[in-house]
Amino acid sequence: MELLRQVRVIDPVAQSDRPMDVLLDAGKISAIASQLDAPADVEVFDGAGLVFGPALIDLYSRSGEPGYEERETLASLAAAAAAGGFGQVNLLPNTSPTIDNPGTVAWLQQHQPDSTVSLKPWGAITLGVKGEQLTELGDLALAGVAGFADGKPLTNLGLLRRFLEYAKPMAQPIMLWPYDVPLACGGLAREGVEALRFGLPGQPVYAETTALSAIIELVAEIGTPVHLMRISTARSVALIQQAKAAGMPITASTTWLHLLYDTSDLATYDPNLRLNPPLGNAADREALVAAVKTGVIDAIAVDHSPYTYEEKTVAFGEAPIGTLGLELALPMLWQGLVETGNLSAIELWSALSSRAASCIQQNVSAVESETSGYVLFDTGAEWQVNSGSLHSLSQNTHLLGQMVKGKALKLFH
Repeated sequence: MELLRQVRVIDPVAQSDRPMDVLLDAGKISAIASQLDAPADVEVFDGAGLVFGPALIDLYSRSGEPGYEERETLASLAAAAAAGGFGQVNLLPNTSPTIDNPGTVAWLQQHQPDSTVSLKPWGAITLGVKGEQLTELGDLALAGVAGFADGKPLTNLGLLRRFLEYAKPMAQPIMLWPYDVPLACGGLAREGVEALRFGLPGQPVYAETTALSAIIELVAEIGTPVHLMRISTARSVALIQQAKAAGMPITASTTWLHLLYDTSDLATYDPNLRLNPPLGNAADREALVAAVKTGVIDAIAVDHSPYTYEEKTVAFGEAPIGTLGLELALPMLWQGLVETGNLSAIELWSALSSRAASCIQQNVSAVESETSGYVLFDTGAEWQVNSGSLHSLSQNTHLLGQMVKGKALKLFH
């Protein structure tokens, strides 16, 4: 048994943030109160500077395995997630083979690593590279997918309409990326002054908002609940706010990087910051942070995308899209948003746990009755991001070699 003495307990369900004594028995809460007497033979830990809260949930990230094990295996992904405080990671279907049939789902379920982390696959919505045919949605649902998502834009609006109609009675979580490929014009940075200054082709805001508006119109007509992923612009925030005010069944998320960085951070041309959607301009970032605070943006996702050194050590415009994040998101968000006063600790933890769970039709209970796990986080621990400290097989992060403050010490499950 372990007694955490006066640890900071964050409970996003009860909306409480206060010092408590927490008695743990085999990773489960045996007792919690403002003050507890230590039982005999219990190991007592000073909780000063430590945070205790529900294990985090990542709505979407990518695994290398199957197909790209040199980037990431399921075991290394789970280790990285545990090191970052995530008890559940929902895997995008963009593996090789794609998670588009019950056989692949079964393979992933059989190869779950021995870990405190649950890896749940999204089932692909469409088949093939062009995505012109729907998968066998009913078979995927029975196979136990987390829900339906492609992890890429579904640009055929006729097919999207049919999918939403078919999927409605299944009542499965659905996640869509609002992004119009032709309107993006191959842009590498959010259109604006900074993109011009850096000589990077600009991607207009409407590459996101036109696709978003189309999805909102379809949801308004059909009524199928949808989660909107990778929201990156201030205009999108306004459209989502209007849709929610009208009572539409939508939720939304942005990534941790879009809350902490903007176009000005591309001055280094670091290929690890080549993202899609690209980082927004300063006004976009500020609007996204405010939207997380008010709940217009429900959740913060990691969108962990591992690549090998050789793949990422190229010019900015030639680099594959994505970066690591599972081990970095919580400490960077804590220092960048909580310590600066932009978000409260409860607001951040809610967006990474209880509100994220609601986006995929799950529930997170109050801390005292939580059964899906907890994380112990040291807000003051300093560590260097390098090959020795990262659990991921890949190291494609702009933070490589830098000191980071904040570390998940232990994941209880």
